[in-house]
Amino acid sequence: MTDTEQSSGTRLPQPRRTAHEGFYRAFEDRFRGSRELIRSRLRIYLPFIQPLKSIDDHPAAVDLGCGRGEWLELLAENGFDARGVDLDEGMLAACRENGLRVMKDDAIAFLKTLPNESQSIVSAFHIAEHLLFSELQMLVEQALRVLKPAGLLILETPNPENIRVSSVTFFFDPTHRHPLPVELLSFLPEYYGFGRIKVVRLQEDRDLLEAQVASLDQVLNSASADYAIIAQKAAERDVARLFDSEFNKNFGLSVHDLTRRFDRRLEAGLASVAELGRVREALRASSAWAESLQAHLLTKTEALATQEA
Repeated sequence: MTDTEQSSGTRLPQPRRTAHEGFYRAFEDRFRGSRELIRSRLRIYLPFIQPLKSIDDHPAAVDLGCGRGEWLELLAENGFDARGVDLDEGMLAACRENGLRVMKDDAIAFLKTLPNESQSIVSAFHIAEHLLFSELQMLVEQALRVLKPAGLLILETPNPENIRVSSVTFFFDPTHRHPLPVELLSFLPEYYGFGRIKVVRLQEDRDLLEAQVASLDQVLNSASADYAIIAQKAAERDVARLFDSEFNKNFGLSVHDLTRRFDRRLEAGLASVAELGRVREALRASSAWAESLQAHLLTKTEALATQEA
């Protein structure tokens, strides 16, 4: 996982996992951060999923490519019947060390075994960028089938709006295929029939959220490093309304937000230059007026002196 993939586990295609079983767990340990750090970042999703418990006494959740299991831990702690699947033995071992319910399987193959409308949550953190697009399509299609009405599909991935992510850090992980534009990944569940889609931008500089202007460096490097698509299966309006609060919020920073702030900074700078020019002109005008007044007074003084003589 790259330093931008700050969530619950990057996945490797199965053929790449057989030669060096422990590599990917070591790779994640180096580049992701501590379990507590990842858990703290994943908490942003809890308000989205809490209403599911009011419509289902025992909501079931499956995390595809569960990695080290931080999201599984949060799900279990918050009353969800959670299980994870992954192909990497090192990742599965990390989950089992923490008493999590996991199994070794391919994500899409596992989804195909689940009954219709049996899950409240299907999640896949930093797996989409590892898949062929046809596989991603199948994942979304199968998720819609297995989710209950109002159920949520959560797909998190690196954000190519962040120029540094799309050009540098995305390629830290040699198993990544290509970045996924926000517009493409949000269109996918819409096309397959999900009721509504929410884009949640993540891992931005928190101090920049309230700033009114931005530097060029911030435009290039400070848009949200990750983003998630949260897609909800259609449900009765009185049920869907339980989720409106979170779906109506804004999250994170897009590159468009930052470029608008950069434009304001430029405009403010140009306005300052123009104002400085006006001040200089005023000073020059006042100086010329003062010289004229001084000359006028001198002339009057000389005239009076002549009259008195």
